[in-house]
Amino acid sequence: MSSQKHATLRYTSMRISIFLSCLLISLVLGHYGIIPVTGNTGVVFLVLIAGVVSAPLSYVLLSKQRDAMSAQLADKVAARRARSAAVAAQEDAADDAARAAEAARTTTAN
Repeated sequence: MSSQKHATLRYTSMRISIFLSCLLISLVLGHYGIIPVTGNTGVVFLVLIAGVVSAPLSYVLLSKQRDAMSAQLADKVAARRARSAAVAAQEDAADDAARAAEAARTTTAN
């Protein structure tokens, strides 16, 4: 469980790190003229390039972390559903008991 404890945080930080690395590389390539950059539009273009390059890299390099994150989220959803089902069962039991008491009262009153 401890390896999955911070799986979402680990995945997110690694994904951001990959994006920032790609952004740094694209900015350096733009600075040296390997990628043509003009003005603010060029910087936006470099950010888009970094996003497009980092997405498949993240997909390939972070598959283990993504699986751990999805397992963590699935466990949380299952626990939340189990708690919700338990609360619903308690409410149903209380409702059934109230209906039975009401039925017994009306039967005795008649």
